[in-house]
Amino acid sequence: MPTGLGKTAAVILAWLWKRGWRADGTRVDPQADTPRRLVICLPMRVLIEQTEAECRQWLRNLHCEGEPGDGRVSVHVLMGGSEDLAKPLWSEHPEQDQILIGTQDMLLSRALMRGYGMSRYLWPIHFATLHNDAMWVFDEVQLMGPGLVTSVQLDAFRRSLGTARNSRSLWVSATLNTAWMKTVDFDPAALTRLTLSAEEQASPAVRERSASIKPLARCKIRLEGDTKATVGAYLNALAAQVLAAHTEQPASTTLVILNTVERAQGLHDALLASLTPKPAKGRKSPSAEAAPDGDAPQLLLVHSRFRSAERSARNKQLCEVSASASGRIIIATQAIEAGVDLSARLLFTELAPYASMVQRFGRCNRYGEFNQDASARIEWIDVADAKPYSSDELAVARDMLNGLDSASPGSLQKPPDSTPLHPVLRRKDFLDLFSTEADLSGFDIDIAQYIRDTEDADVFLFWRDWAEPAEAKKQLPMQQQELCRAGLRAAAELLGRRDIKTGDVYLWDSLQRQWTALSNPGKARLRPGMSLMIRASVGGYSAERGLSPDRTAAVLPVDIDRSAEIAIEAMSDEHRSLQSKAVSLPEHLADVERAAQKLCAALDVPESAAVVRAARWHDVGKAHDAFQSMIRAAHRSANEDTEPLDTQQFWAKSGGRSKRRIAGVRWTPPRYEADGVDRKHFRHELASALAWIARHGDAPDADLIAFLIAAHHGKVRLSLRALPDEAEPEGEHAGKLFARGVWQGDELPELEFAGEKLPRTSLSLELMRLGEGPQGASWVTRTQALLKAYGPFRLAWLETLVRLADWRATREEQQ
Repeated sequence: MPTGLGKTAAVILAWLWKRGWRADGTRVDPQADTPRRLVICLPMRVLIEQTEAECRQWLRNLHCEGEPGDGRVSVHVLMGGSEDLAKPLWSEHPEQDQILIGTQDMLLSRALMRGYGMSRYLWPIHFATLHNDAMWVFDEVQLMGPGLVTSVQLDAFRRSLGTARNSRSLWVSATLNTAWMKTVDFDPAALTRLTLSAEEQASPAVRERSASIKPLARCKIRLEGDTKATVGAYLNALAAQVLAAHTEQPASTTLVILNTVERAQGLHDALLASLTPKPAKGRKSPSAEAAPDGDAPQLLLVHSRFRSAERSARNKQLCEVSASASGRIIIATQAIEAGVDLSARLLFTELAPYASMVQRFGRCNRYGEFNQDASARIEWIDVADAKPYSSDELAVARDMLNGLDSASPGSLQKPPDSTPLHPVLRRKDFLDLFSTEADLSGFDIDIAQYIRDTEDADVFLFWRDWAEPAEAKKQLPMQQQELCRAGLRAAAELLGRRDIKTGDVYLWDSLQRQWTALSNPGKARLRPGMSLMIRASVGGYSAERGLSPDRTAAVLPVDIDRSAEIAIEAMSDEHRSLQSKAVSLPEHLADVERAAQKLCAALDVPESAAVVRAARWHDVGKAHDAFQSMIRAAHRSANEDTEPLDTQQFWAKSGGRSKRRIAGVRWTPPRYEADGVDRKHFRHELASALAWIARHGDAPDADLIAFLIAAHHGKVRLSLRALPDEAEPEGEHAGKLFARGVWQGDELPELEFAGEKLPRTSLSLELMRLGEGPQGASWVTRTQALLKAYGPFRLAWLETLVRLADWRATREEQQ
């Protein structure tokens, strides 16, 4: 579909119609095969805010905008950063209509069960809700790189492995070449292709845009190499030419698109120096942060390496019409080349792959508004430095552009048929990702090669103030508004500076739930999705230029919300058990069972019997002495002047949580004591699953129910092993099997709940051993059989339903 014709509106409004929404908020029955979740996957973050704003405006116009749980349509942007536990999460309401917006990094990493910048224990929930009952829209696919191949593979896996609810995919672009989408598991020939009809092509609005006048010429300036001196001379010459061209008709927008952040920053500095009044003799020369003369055009630098706080302000400016009589000059990277609602009179662009050049041309005279005076024009700049593309891609584009004198849509050729080579995610590798446990060295399978070109892979950086190491360890977890994305190369350049030492950079240790200083930042092993906290005094960032690894001026940290209950979950975290109101265990089990029944009914779940039974049993392990000792200690700590919890009763929620802070790093790991020993990392859900198997191991769906019970916090799933720092049984208990604080032979006391009676039950960990044992097949054998029988999408869906029933019941109890 040609650029500038409203693809985003067409897709979103059509989905709303098919979901039954009409004017004035009225609703008719939705089409049964149209998924509830619309997932907008964008290649660049610069498109996020614009798409979100448009979605919200359309929903307000239709009077159907809402929040999770209110029965209307909610809009959510999926970003990195810790969760605010005080708010209902979008994933808590899978039975309601939602629009989810995110970059391919945020969405595809979640679709691969390795969500960047989020709690690993929430990975299965996002995986389930993004693969079931989801309509994926992959926008501007020519920019997705390996993400495009991964998107078609995921669609193929959903078709072959089966989903719990219908899901679909739509790929959108002005330069879509279906040859790019062919893989060993996916044939695009079977897809429906949608394009403009003859009637649409003949309409005045389409003709005006498709026939927009865009003279095209090769710029006389050329980038000859990548040395500092060569690049500096090139940027100075380009700045002079851009200014001269802009001043011919100053009350307009001139757009310059460069291929790297560093060159975009350099051109911005060169233009700023040219426009800033020279200081009086003896005064300091202007810095890059100085203000240009009041009569000069407005300068706007746009790229993907800004913190969320500064990026949002720039994106807002980007879509506004400049009120300055001198117009504006926008310096940008490829972050602007697709989807941004912007029309420039003049466009200067460095050479890029041909499909990207077509998208860039779409930012000039986008609506045909310069057709009458024929003042629009485009100059493309040849470059010897191919980064971040390949030399072959640029050579093809150069040959296609040479001799071309118009960039009007009707004058442009189709993109070449050559298919770029990208890693292809195979079925076995995808199934391996269903296990969310890190390996024994603490690392996860690296999915970066399936999401972006390795050169473009990102880590998350943020800056905080501290003087002593003790202050660094007290810092709250990162919040979304302070995160800055950095490519692996740029992050390594910053961390490799000689002035950065141990104690300047910290990494979050999710197991110990604390900040850990990188002992040698310059040699740190950086991985995509990693979040690093940097001392503000070492610099590396400018609010005006974005990420600047070589800048040593102190960074002004972003103001963060210190009142919100922000948490990054640890293995021993119990924030869902440490609540304001004490709730008995039998009451909670009955509440969760009812919530599961209601959720299964709303979603028409065929396996509802197993889900409801798992919900009824999910927390019986909380009757264990280790958990009850922890919950009573937490109650005493939070309620010093009140009566202790009744020892004749088993408790699921502590009560008094509001009197202490259990968020961020202001958190003390709970002590689970049994037999006089701290059962570090005790997991009550494992005890619950073992009790179920001991009593119902031969029942229909016994293994499925056991898995759903064990997995309801995302911490015990496909494998069963002790953690590295877990205490081994000693003394008379020495030699016993142990895992997650549970010891072989532990006993759960008698418990009556939800119409059932659990007699005193001994827990066996023989399932940890490989092969057949006293209880039959091992835990690994059982869970692998479930994965094969149900497939990853259905199994994760059922796992999610039990977890959501638990969340909902807990929230209702507290309210």
